[in-house]
Amino acid sequence: MANVSSAPQEKPPLPHAAEKADPKGRPEHLKDTLKRLLSLARPESKTLLIGTLFLLLGTLMGLAYPQAIRVIIDTALHPEKGQARMIDLAALAMTAIFLVQGIAVAFRSYLFTVAGERIVTRLRQDLYLRIIRQEIGFFDQRRTGELINRLASDTTVLQNTVSVNISMALRFLASALGAVALLLYTSPILTGLMLLVVPPVALGAVFFGRTIRKLSREAQDALAKASEVAEETIGGIRTVRVYSHEPQEFKRYSASVEESFSIARQRARATAIFSGAASFAAYGAIAVVLWYGGRLVIAKQMGVGDLTSFVLYTLLLAVSLGALGGLWADFMRAAGAGDRVFALMDRIPEIPMDEGKVLDEVRAEMRFSEVRFAYPSRPDVEVLKGIDLTLPRGQIIALVGPSGGGKSTVASLMTRLYDPLQGRVLLDGCDLRELNASWLRSQIGVVEQEPMLFSTTIADNIRYGDPDATDEEVEAAAKAANAHDFILRFPEGYRTEVGERGVQLSGGQKQRVAIARAVLKDPRLLILDEATSALDTESEALVKEALERLMKDRTTLVIAHRLSTVKDAHRVVVIADGQIVQQGTHQELLEQEGIYLRLVQKQFAGEDRPPTALRKASADASEQT
Repeated sequence: MANVSSAPQEKPPLPHAAEKADPKGRPEHLKDTLKRLLSLARPESKTLLIGTLFLLLGTLMGLAYPQAIRVIIDTALHPEKGQARMIDLAALAMTAIFLVQGIAVAFRSYLFTVAGERIVTRLRQDLYLRIIRQEIGFFDQRRTGELINRLASDTTVLQNTVSVNISMALRFLASALGAVALLLYTSPILTGLMLLVVPPVALGAVFFGRTIRKLSREAQDALAKASEVAEETIGGIRTVRVYSHEPQEFKRYSASVEESFSIARQRARATAIFSGAASFAAYGAIAVVLWYGGRLVIAKQMGVGDLTSFVLYTLLLAVSLGALGGLWADFMRAAGAGDRVFALMDRIPEIPMDEGKVLDEVRAEMRFSEVRFAYPSRPDVEVLKGIDLTLPRGQIIALVGPSGGGKSTVASLMTRLYDPLQGRVLLDGCDLRELNASWLRSQIGVVEQEPMLFSTTIADNIRYGDPDATDEEVEAAAKAANAHDFILRFPEGYRTEVGERGVQLSGGQKQRVAIARAVLKDPRLLILDEATSALDTESEALVKEALERLMKDRTTLVIAHRLSTVKDAHRVVVIADGQIVQQGTHQELLEQEGIYLRLVQKQFAGEDRPPTALRKASADASEQT
């Protein structure tokens, strides 16, 4: 076994949790969810503190102006010589109050909004990081549209909660408390009458809050399904177009959106009922205050100015309570979205990326020992059934067999996209589960049948193999992949944009860009997964020449059907139904009755030739390629 060492790795912090959280599992307790929502604001505590000071200043100004109105009314009702100046001073004071309040509101709004934008930016970054660090089995069981919806829609809901809504909630809460204090100071009896409506409104808020939270979660799930349909349709628009299935896809998307609308309508109904009831209770209290306060004025137990200021404070309290009721509904929506977001953020990957050992020296020998495997999305279907396979250092091993036999699964286990259920996969005698997964993948290059190119330039796609590569190194890799000439034929050369998934390039061009990327990576092990099966003869010849250069002195696994691809392999391994059924050189397998011979017969137009004729035909085909 090679020497191993632990290498310190720079990595973003992951959440510490005793066990994995299921993003589709039970929601957190409401208090925990709201506490976590508020904890998101902690990094912006300084900005929010300053914003809160302006908020309190604005609230105090809002509580002060009814006193100025009280002075004006009392003075106007009891005019005395020289009292006009009191009205002038009160009006001037009220104008100054409104000016200070306007400035405070502006600063409060700006500071809370900017803090909220920073918070949600970090939240999106953190959530995105948590998502892309999950194991591949996680993505097998979840739709892309669902995850994108969590990043876009759910985080937007949370953005409003941790910024503007918090600001508004603090503002209206401070106004409500200040109004109650001044109401008690003005008339304890009237205040007691008015506050009779508070307990039923509070109980209603709790009941409807639970309903709204549940409906919000369901609405977000339905919206995620709609996003999944849209993502599928737009991503596969060419298939949709050639089959003229636009109407069917529109119906499918419309059905998902209508489901989301139906749930949103239920949520709106619950919110409307609560808001209406709270509004009636608040303004009903005002009617009671005016009725009883009017009688107190007639009995000369209360002045008109006092009653007016009391009514203004009551209106302020009513508006604040009504706004708090609406904000409570928004907090419940945020709690529903937060359940999903926090479940994703708490989920610990089954295959960590940056934990484990690295080998001091890589001989690049890979071995499968009694490996059994089933995909997480189909745990009851065993794909590999006790595979024993060795890839000796520097040799080319070809893996062939019927579709669905397990060939690509072998490649996925080599790169540790999955872990075997039983048995071991070893690199230089060391179990892959003991190795640092990111380091392991840095040692392996992969060229697939349909390579994934990103919607950026050709140079950037090649540089994906080594982000630190110079322009000269990128060009050298392209030359080694037989890509340099066709790249220079583009007006923009290496700066040519390839379009989404490389749609601006032909199949052969995309394949050569992918090979250049692998050349730049300079891996110790190489996996070629049907790398030439979809190419025309001319493109295949160019790609094959590039691949031969790439495979030189590297341990290589070739997954292919074409004879020209596997004939020069040191060993051909035939896998069917999850088991190795034949292995040997190309010529040795042609001498045997079995799957390999039948595959070769099919390649030659299904002719039932004897092995001798097939050997001659394959030799001729090899010379032509």
